[in-house]
Amino acid sequence: MKRVTEQDSNYRHIDKMSVQEILTNINNEDKTVPLAVEKAIPQIEKLATAVAERMQQGGRLFYIGAGTSGRLGVVDASECPPTYGVPFDWVVGIIAGGDTAIRKAVEFAEDDEHQAWTDLQEFNINPKDCLVGLAASGTTPYVIGGLNSARSQGILTGCIVCNEGSPIAAESDYPVEVVVGPEFITGSTRMKSGTAQKLVLNMLSTTVMIKLGRVVDNKMVDMQLTNNKLVDRGTQMVMDELHISQQEASHLLTQHGSVRKAVEAGQKSTL
Repeated sequence: MKRVTEQDSNYRHIDKMSVQEILTNINNEDKTVPLAVEKAIPQIEKLATAVAERMQQGGRLFYIGAGTSGRLGVVDASECPPTYGVPFDWVVGIIAGGDTAIRKAVEFAEDDEHQAWTDLQEFNINPKDCLVGLAASGTTPYVIGGLNSARSQGILTGCIVCNEGSPIAAESDYPVEVVVGPEFITGSTRMKSGTAQKLVLNMLSTTVMIKLGRVVDNKMVDMQLTNNKLVDRGTQMVMDELHISQQEASHLLTQHGSVRKAVEAGQKSTL
């Protein structure tokens, strides 16, 4: 297959550019990413709908990837519990090479076709679950092998890639292909490709959480109150919803531990 992600940069003699020229040209390339994501919305819609339906029936969402893609999956998964108050194992991010690879590259970890399925077995993945493979190139053996094994077990599969017609897309029931074109630095897919994957992951997990009822109106009513900023935000949300004082809202929030429970308790007390 022809990998757009490996094509030569549209820019030459980058090493001779001024700092302003470098920044301006990177920014100009980044501006094209949301447009590429927009073209993929029909694919994202199918994946998000399918994942939400599985999770509504008790399934989980897994991400697998290597390098930048793997790290992005870990980040997205790790942000779901504090943002939406869901159990830590509802969304799971797995990176080739294990957690060590989050900070330090693990040589050749992405080339093992069998390791992803071994890694997934530790979480007892089953046909109720969903597996999304992340790889800018669409050719990472670790991801291909994981998706292939999952699919053979009846697990719903999807992917987020940045090339068309890739082996990873072929192993996916719901492929998402966001073609952003050559990178500013040739082959540096942590740039536009990584940005595109991050945007799609945001769209996917946010949509799924909304459909799972973890958002009311436009508020994160189940967010974990893990710092003063979030406590203040939660207090304001309770005040706005119940039309009560800060002191009353703070008391309800402290007593019940979440915005949702505080509001429900406040509403019951007024009946």
